[in-house]
Amino acid sequence: MIVDKIKLNNNIFLAPMSGVSDLPFRKIVKKFNPGLVFSEMIACRALIHKNKKTLRMAKKNKDEILAIQIAGCESEVMSDAAKLCEDIGADIVDINMGCPVKKVVNGFAGSALMKKEKLAEDIIKRVSKSVKIPVTLKMRTGWDSKNRNAPKLAKIAEDNGIKMITVHGRTRCQMFKGKSDWKFIKEVKKEIKIPLIANGDIITVSDVRNILKQSNADGIMIGRASYGRPWIFGEVNSFLENKEFIKPNINIIRSIILEHFELSLSHYGILSGIRNFRKHLGWYSKSLKNSNLFRSKINSTSDKFEILELINNFFVIENQQTNNA
Repeated sequence: MIVDKIKLNNNIFLAPMSGVSDLPFRKIVKKFNPGLVFSEMIACRALIHKNKKTLRMAKKNKDEILAIQIAGCESEVMSDAAKLCEDIGADIVDINMGCPVKKVVNGFAGSALMKKEKLAEDIIKRVSKSVKIPVTLKMRTGWDSKNRNAPKLAKIAEDNGIKMITVHGRTRCQMFKGKSDWKFIKEVKKEIKIPLIANGDIITVSDVRNILKQSNADGIMIGRASYGRPWIFGEVNSFLENKEFIKPNINIIRSIILEHFELSLSHYGILSGIRNFRKHLGWYSKSLKNSNLFRSKINSTSDKFEILELINNFFVIENQQTNNA
């Protein structure tokens, strides 16, 4: 797949997810060959003020094709942030017009921009002209069921320099409730010639064929289904290529977790790294025997070596019946 002039290995992407798609998680996911990975959503003002935490969110892995997603509602600030992303090594800048979280939309950013088409157009135009790297866009089908204007905005975006569009098949008002409308995404595809990526409710490999068929999209973006299951990208690629995928056994899962844990500590520091990693251990251990007790122990300690011992003792052959693997 090609985005502007960037050639990607495939059309299966890791979604931008706040608190999840950080550098350590992306490095683990890259082992399973996604076509493209996105950073966490990054606030533009914090980025241009060079907030230490924000700059860490934008840090790039070696040999990584990285799309940095930016969020805001001011054209000049967003274009400045895009230029900074380009300067620090981003390969792609992605504009967030899809985040449904109240804190974001109350600041008139994220999916709130879908209600303000003129502002959205101005942001797209300014950001696209401010950098030499490709600019992409992620949005929802619309604000609510009566205002599903994604097809119109997609055409505006293409006309103003956007090189790829991702559509999550829900409105903002749906949040993550109900079912993602894969068929409506096809209405967006009819309006544009640039690549379209479909997103929302891709949980199993069989969902992949269904969403591609119903949406007529050029690729897919996986988000929540990768929680505690970074190998889903290998599963999907093998499925689409009609190749066998050997699911990781409990020993391989343990080695993935241990590497992910060390990456988290290195990236954030010991205490912050442990706090950040607890949610991942919750996802990795989901559906395993005695997982509630394991999580309780993990959440009650900040001792690195105790956590390593807990991981090594929990992820063993007796626990290999799992819905994750």
